[in-house]
Amino acid sequence: MAAESAGPGPGPGSGSGSGSEPRPLCPEHDQPLRWFCCSERRLVCAACAGLGGRCRGHRIRRAEERAEELRNKIVDQCERLQLQSAGITKYVAEVLPGKNQRAVSTASAARELVIQRLGLVRSLCESEEQRLLEQVHGEEERAHQSILTQRAHWADALQKLDTIRTSLVDMLTHLDDLQLIKEQEIFERTEEAEGILDPQESEKLNFNEKCTLSPLLTQLWATAVLRSLSGTEDVRIDERTASPLLQLSDDRRTLTFNAKKSKACADGLERFDHWPNALAATSFQAGLHAWTVNVQNSCAYKVGVALVQLPRKGSGSDSRLGHNAFSWVFSRYDQEFCFSHNGQHEPLRLLRCPAQLGVLLDLQAQELLFYEPASGTVLHTHHAAFPGPLFPVFAVADQTISIVH
Repeated sequence: MAAESAGPGPGPGSGSGSGSEPRPLCPEHDQPLRWFCCSERRLVCAACAGLGGRCRGHRIRRAEERAEELRNKIVDQCERLQLQSAGITKYVAEVLPGKNQRAVSTASAARELVIQRLGLVRSLCESEEQRLLEQVHGEEERAHQSILTQRAHWADALQKLDTIRTSLVDMLTHLDDLQLIKEQEIFERTEEAEGILDPQESEKLNFNEKCTLSPLLTQLWATAVLRSLSGTEDVRIDERTASPLLQLSDDRRTLTFNAKKSKACADGLERFDHWPNALAATSFQAGLHAWTVNVQNSCAYKVGVALVQLPRKGSGSDSRLGHNAFSWVFSRYDQEFCFSHNGQHEPLRLLRCPAQLGVLLDLQAQELLFYEPASGTVLHTHHAAFPGPLFPVFAVADQTISIVH
């Protein structure tokens, strides 16, 4: 590219602005550096910029023009810096104090909201506590009164039976044959005794534990337990039990369904050989336990607990989760959900498919509860007299499920 001027060369207008400082000379041509090569971004002399110079064809400008351009850029930059400084000064002086005031005000309102809402929850819990305790007391009184009534009834019956027996013994002792034959009171006494029935089992004499059932209490309790125990249970799959249809992750917390049976799985007594089941490595026989399973990627799975006696072999119901007396499971198949035990399947109407499923096992209360952590919804509660230690159990026939840790 040619020089922007008519041509480089010495002239009266080509000196420096002040003239007080001598221009540096070109080390190659020993001429003043009056030109600026835009291509190489350096000062050059007229010989360098000429037809035979090293900068031939480059875009060449006078050094004074380049300097003026730089001065203008510096002035623009200074103006921008001044505006930026003014903006920062205004932000620090005006915006930040307002932000701080709003933060203090918002924090105060948030604090009041927390106190108000927890106060309402506390008040509701206290009211529910009072209601349930009164209900428990009332049920206790009812059972107690029923027992007292029964006690009085059977005390009277015992007295009548004793009186009848005494009368009959007296007849045997004091009556001769003819008198005994004529005595009609024997039959009357016998009929009276026959009218006193033997004691029968009655639910009225038992304390009805259903008086403690409260959806509010169950939901709050489940939320508190899962929050306090979440991640503390180190539930992992026992790889010896995992079906050949399941691929187990290295951390033994993720099960992935594979329709083709893995040949790498060595057969053993513990392994499920037909249904895509797996047992956890740890069992629970006392206390309170909770774990969460990520089920959002699967449309066919089962999660629950099982006894160690659960059969592992064959395609029958004995080893199929929920179809025998050894397992209690929450299951999903497509858009259908149910709770299953011993071949009994209780449909569950869910508003949405849970992404995670919380399992809460209270062995003191003999209660198994399934819960959705995201919404705080109790999906199903089951009370049973579990006959032995329980293992977390899993089945998956679509995609993947994972134990959350």
